Amino acid sequence: MDVSQYLEIFIEETKEHLQVLNEQLLVLEKEPENEDTINEIFRAAHSLKGMAGTMGYKRMQRLTHDMENVFSEIRSNKMKVVPKLVDVLFKGLDALEGYLDAILDSGNEGENDNEDIINDLNQILEEGLNGGAPKKEEAKTEEVKTEAVKTEGAQASACAVATEEKKEVSYELKGLTFAEHENKAIAKAKAEKFNVFQATVYIQDSCILKSARAFLVFKSLEEAGTVIKSEPSTQDIEDEKFDLQFSLAIITKESMEQIQKRILNVSEIAECVIGEVATPEVAVEDNSQQTVTKENVKEENNSQANKPSSQAASKPVVNRSVRVDIEKLDDLMNLVSELIIAKNGLVSINSNKDHKENQSGFNEQIEYIEQITTSLHQSVMKVRMVPIESVVNRFPRLIRDLSKKLDKKMELYMSGEETELDRTVIDEIGDPLMHLLRNAADHGLESNEERVRLGKPETGSIFLNAFQEGNNVVIEVKDDGAGINVEKVRNKAIEKGTITKEQAETMSDSDIIDLLFRPSFSTAEKISDVSGRGVGLDVVKTKIESLGGDIEVETALGQGTSFIIRLPLTLAIIQALMVELGTEKYAIPLGNINTIEDIPKSDIKYVQSRECIHLRGSVIPLVRLCDVLDIEREENEENLTVVIVSKGDKQAGLVVDNLIGQQEIVIKSIGKYINNVKMISGATILGDGEVALILDVNTLV
Repeated sequence: MDVSQYLEIFIEETKEHLQVLNEQLLVLEKEPENEDTINEIFRAAHSLKGMAGTMGYKRMQRLTHDMENVFSEIRSNKMKVVPKLVDVLFKGLDALEGYLDAILDSGNEGENDNEDIINDLNQILEEGLNGGAPKKEEAKTEEVKTEAVKTEGAQASACAVATEEKKEVSYELKGLTFAEHENKAIAKAKAEKFNVFQATVYIQDSCILKSARAFLVFKSLEEAGTVIKSEPSTQDIEDEKFDLQFSLAIITKESMEQIQKRILNVSEIAECVIGEVATPEVAVEDNSQQTVTKENVKEENNSQANKPSSQAASKPVVNRSVRVDIEKLDDLMNLVSELIIAKNGLVSINSNKDHKENQSGFNEQIEYIEQITTSLHQSVMKVRMVPIESVVNRFPRLIRDLSKKLDKKMELYMSGEETELDRTVIDEIGDPLMHLLRNAADHGLESNEERVRLGKPETGSIFLNAFQEGNNVVIEVKDDGAGINVEKVRNKAIEKGTITKEQAETMSDSDIIDLLFRPSFSTAEKISDVSGRGVGLDVVKTKIESLGGDIEVETALGQGTSFIIRLPLTLAIIQALMVELGTEKYAIPLGNINTIEDIPKSDIKYVQSRECIHLRGSVIPLVRLCDVLDIEREENEENLTVVIVSKGDKQAGLVVDNLIGQQEIVIKSIGKYINNVKMISGATILGDGEVALILDVNTLV
């Protein structure tokens, strides 16, 4: 029985419960009397406690048990929510996230007991219940209970469970029926002075993952001996095909009391009824003169019994998963069915001897397959899409903590959380957004006093907006703070030697702001653990560009700053315009293209020594791709074929030799083959087997 399947469920559900705790604690801080919030927190802590106990994570269970205790009293109106409690609960939440990180990294929760948080929780509980110092009797009870939780492990709370209402349940030993080979093993073990016990184990009604609980029972017993029989079978137990009880037989050197204690020490075991197995009346073969040991009993029974295998704690293999609506899977299934029909059509045409009929039918089937593959691509994209909410829902807590750390009043306003992005992008975008929010809080917003002096609201506002725009998703991080002081950035750049005075004079404000994305460039007067270390914006830009996106800045002094991120909807398959440069073929993503123009050479003008064209009221710089990519230029035409591309508000005209046409392409990574040329974002394989490079328009504009 492999515990990893339960570990995946545990990790996914723990993340959800921790997010609920995060969101509800933020509400509780503002509305300490909100009963719905108090109940939600209690339920999340209770569920986490049960799940942690089920998986055998003692420290995690103990911490959530104490959190649950506090909210149990709050729900009963025996104590009130105080600011100190909220702060401690947030620390507890961080500790739980630390346990989860440790489980993800190594398979166990680590060694940190977080005694300070548990002591603070118990102290707040005592003060809340007793209006100050705890009564001696109650303090002693609490001390005993805490010690029990520490020493008993995952279900220390036989004490805690004892306080719950007990049901009338009849516990009895269910006798096992043994096969002939099992009777021989039992007789042989008895002859060698081994103990053979049978036990019926009853799991609590409230247990969430009963198979995982059974697994831990087997795992514990295998340390003491060999389990030779189980009813239901271990396979049925693994598949949860059993009620809340199962029976087993074990050959061991330990006593009946020790075996019973081992079983009862596992969390959420209601009872264990145990008895000795009588010596069966069979002839014990003595042809090998071997002594019965744990090892050879295992060997004898391996082929007969399908036992659970215990695995050493190691880094768990947790699959990255996407929850998919069943209707989307139905669509995929239907499209695959259509693809099979189209394939059968091609096979039929191939076997038909009439060549003329073959050709027309073949063309129809090709068009049919094109339609299906396009629909299939769209359906698969929908399956891979995940709401951006899964990333941004942790940011309100971040702003809350920054508000306290920086001593600034601030509020985060979010919109467009339902906007969907490819799962691959979602996994990578969290850290860049966190950097931008930290910058907004630390650099962007003024101090409370300064805002009042300027006539602004004392509480600063940070906005996180997401929306779809064509084939891109736009995420905007905006603040109503001081804005970027372009002159300050210009002077800092000259002082650091990033640019010369002469260069600074010719650079536009936009070019100066772009310097903020240079490595190790910071305008912070003092370095803090929030920002100002010169890392951040360069990392943000690099990460976003690696995802095929781009970032730009809009700022107004005294009014605020906006960082605008554009990301592609998907990284796998895109529509592209295929072009020729010399003898080479290149792909330009269609999402970046505005128009294609035929420009006479006489229309080319020069602005600051750069070739430009004037098109519908805009001055657009030309980029000759042959020169950029070091390809021999063809100059025999009077007109230039120019592909007008854009990045945000910026435009550029890419000069190409020939247009091939629009094509759906599959993006393939080129790894480390071309890692020093940023303008190449990947490659694709064409229908004739030729490889074409994909141009990254963002680096060319």
